[in-house]
Amino acid sequence: MKNYILPALGLLALAPTAALAKDEAVKRFEHEGSTYSYTVTKVGDTRVISGIEERTGKPFTLRVGDRRVRGTVGSQQVSFALRDVEPLETETTTLASR
Repeated sequence: MKNYILPALGLLALAPTAALAKDEAVKRFEHEGSTYSYTVTKVGDTRVISGIEERTGKPFTLRVGDRRVRGTVGSQQVSFALRDVEPLETETTTLASR
């Protein structure tokens, strides 16, 4: 399970905290043939990442603290050190141009 969530979480761990101060729109990414939709909210000092794997509908909720990530993927509980997270390599996307 970590193979799918860890890379995604890495991308989010690098996002600026100021950008996460408000609820954000639904985001999507692909990893190893699966597409994930998620939102990020800030609750106190914790970022909460909630989403689903689109093909199977399996939900996930991850609470990102200063040093650990805890949550559920489907019905499975997960917990791992934030230092174990690897960032995703993403391509630059142009949303609109004139």
